[in-house]
Amino acid sequence: MKKAVIFDMDGVICHTNPFHSMAFKKFFAKRDMYPTEEEFELHMYGKSNSYIMSHFFGRKIVGEELLELENEKEGLFREIYRDKIDPIAGFQDFFHQLKVNEFLTGVATSAPFANLQLIVGTLSLMDRMESILASEDVTKHKPDPEVYLKSAANLQVDPGICVVFEDSFSGVTAAKNAGMKVVGVLSSHSKSELPVCDLYIDDFREMNADAVFSLIG
Repeated sequence: MKKAVIFDMDGVICHTNPFHSMAFKKFFAKRDMYPTEEEFELHMYGKSNSYIMSHFFGRKIVGEELLELENEKEGLFREIYRDKIDPIAGFQDFFHQLKVNEFLTGVATSAPFANLQLIVGTLSLMDRMESILASEDVTKHKPDPEVYLKSAANLQVDPGICVVFEDSFSGVTAAKNAGMKVVGVLSSHSKSELPVCDLYIDDFREMNADAVFSLIG
């Protein structure tokens, strides 16, 4: 039976959080709002745009208004990040190892598909992954496990033989809620800021296919 590895995108495949911060700062500054970096750490990294917008505007942002605001902010992000796409150290070599060892692979992000297409497409991963899920593909966002359970269904594997790479509290929680093994990528948070993971790495130079096999037997 084939095993599966599922990657979150922001903070896992690429360290995008600083660029999301830049985009949000530009977005909020247009509205005379100036959140601090500490506020971003608490209420932006790893969170859905619905949560972020609702938190900083101090009211529920939904429906058409959310779509308009999200499109504006994510457009700013893509504009800023387009020429700066750079995977986290060791990612491409590790991904190649997984494919050589016949792992099924997927990406499960809370970001919109346009961001996924920009990043995963630029890194030539779209045709090499068996499951591609973005925010538009789910109705419940992390920490709800929907995106990971749907990934397992796409990959036609049991959640128990999936290893997830995540960097945020809500993402790790979602993967654990799905019954999957989780490797915490410490790109944005320390171990103490994440739920307990099965393994932690600073970057993918610390990982190989054997380490993944050892997590799921």
